[in-house]
Amino acid sequence: QVQLVESGGGLVQAGGSLRLSCAASGRIFSSYAIGWFRQAPGKEREFVAATNWNGGNTYYASSVLGRFTISRSNTRNTAYLQMNSLKPEDTAVYYCAADPTFRPPYGLGGATSFGSWGQGTQVTVSS
Repeated sequence: QVQLVESGGGLVQAGGSLRLSCAASGRIFSSYAIGWFRQAPGKEREFVAATNWNGGNTYYASSVLGRFTISRSNTRNTAYLQMNSLKPEDTAVYYCAADPTFRPPYGLGGATSFGSWGQGTQVTVSS
């Protein structure tokens, strides 16, 4: 399995931006599709975005399409989630996850596709 560590979360005002990073170690990073998920208090973990092994294909939840961008650098073993125009409803713990196969669409239950997870990073958007 690949080990994942998220960073870059924090407190930001509505309309602001943050960039999350997901650093990988262990197995070959470029072998994996990477997904970002989030979980707000009292809510189910929900899919945010995913990218295939080389970043050539991406898939987004409708709630973030046009505001968030997923990318990766296989030379740095790191994936990113650029979040712009943040809203209070984006407040959640954000997790990155790895799956050997890129298999959109990722709807309800999409998290079960991913076998390796990071510990999460908190994003709080104030109004």
